[in-house]
Amino acid sequence: MTSFPPATVSKQTSLNPNFAVSSFSSIRSFHSSQFPMTDSKSVDTSQLLKSQQSIRLGDLAPNFTAASQLGRITLYDYQQDKWVVFFSHPADFTPVCTTELGRVAKLQEEFNKRNTVALALSVDSVKNHQSWIKDIEEINNCKITYPIIADENRRVSIAYGMLNQDHLETTTGLPLTVRSVYIIDPQHHIKAIISYPASTGRNFDEILRVIDSLQLAVSHKVATPADWKKGGECVVLPTIPTEEAKKIFTKGIREVRSWMRTTPDPSV
Repeated sequence: MTSFPPATVSKQTSLNPNFAVSSFSSIRSFHSSQFPMTDSKSVDTSQLLKSQQSIRLGDLAPNFTAASQLGRITLYDYQQDKWVVFFSHPADFTPVCTTELGRVAKLQEEFNKRNTVALALSVDSVKNHQSWIKDIEEINNCKITYPIIADENRRVSIAYGMLNQDHLETTTGLPLTVRSVYIIDPQHHIKAIISYPASTGRNFDEILRVIDSLQLAVSHKVATPADWKKGGECVVLPTIPTEEAKKIFTKGIREVRSWMRTTPDPSV
């Protein structure tokens, strides 16, 4: 089995079209020395948790290079000019994660329609990933074609603030990752963050809905109301005067209040 070097994390890198193996020049980096080593014999779990970074909406997604079952990848190179759904898992060979990874595999066509790529992460080894993927594919009758990061040293998890404060691995005492989801736009900014506890599987229909809403907001001056789905009525931004809105939204607007106007989905 190939031995992969530890993951490295940076804030910004130059792009390289060859995402499988990439070296990069860091402009603002998280150096490996900033993170505690995760040798289970010496790790201080409390210090590991304290070292987590805080990720907020609008932040530049930390770039990283890490091992996966598809080889070593760098986030920005893998992303290229697409949106990314980056989602983490507590561990390999877990039932809920198995259903989630299978569901994402079956949604590849939907992601493709949205110019979006999937990227998963688990804290186990590439070897474990490869074995687990065989089970995932058999159980879900699917094919895993997207990478699953092997974040054994927790460096990517630390950079994204994925570690669970009270859910520790029984054999090593190391913290496991929560079910985090980061939606990253083509300019590498964090546009949405959703976190689930280990006991709750993610709703990927909702994640697709959020992508649709984010992409609509980029291309049109609208927001989306509660329970909105693509094709549904949208909200005109409050910053747009009504007379201007009537010119922008040729399908018409509905004035619920002077400060609340709606319009048919301008993208359909």
